[in-house]
Amino acid sequence: MASQDDVRRIARRLPGATESLDRFGFSVTHKNKARGFVWVWMERALPDKPAGKSPRGPRVPQPRVLAVRVASELEKAALLSADPEKFFTEPHYHGFPAVLVRLAAVTIEELRPLVTEAWRCLAPPQLVRAYDAGEIALPIEPREPVTRRRKPAAAPRKPAAAPRKPAAAPRKPAAAPRKPAASRKRTAPRKRAAALDEPAPRPGKPAPRASPRRSSAART
Repeated sequence: MASQDDVRRIARRLPGATESLDRFGFSVTHKNKARGFVWVWMERALPDKPAGKSPRGPRVPQPRVLAVRVASELEKAALLSADPEKFFTEPHYHGFPAVLVRLAAVTIEELRPLVTEAWRCLAPPQLVRAYDAGEIALPIEPREPVTRRRKPAAAPRKPAAAPRKPAAAPRKPAAAPRKPAASRKRTAPRKRAAALDEPAPRPGKPAPRASPRRSSAART
């Protein structure tokens, strides 16, 4: 299924082809005259006709149909008989080497040679020879932009948490309360005092033994 956009892409790659400004169509200049080789079909609108008169309504562009120039009436007849679903004509084009093409019924591969051969019919011979010999640098056929879906932006990461402070060292247990000074026993000083009262023994002599005291009963 072709469209006017496909016709435009094909025609723009042909040398010397220019697009019309008033309506859809392409032409090539030959002998200082613009000659149209493809254009939109201007369909006759049929208003309510008066009795006894032929319909003569205005023509309006029909974007689904393309008028294409051909080399001769014989080629036109061959296309019309080959596939009536794709090619047709109307009384306005009787005796004129052009055929009407239903764009919805043809593919781009079928449309390209039709447009190119229509250009050959009207382009200057030297331009056609240069085109066939590959002496003309052809523009690159534009392609439709491909829209790519962008992935949704990732949610911003949360800032890293501040490092925690190290746990405090456990406190030492409190010391047991000291006993009051009055409750302390003073045994050591007394023993020391008793030891000071006794005379120290002389060196080399044994200490005198205390004589046992006689009891009162023994004396009597």
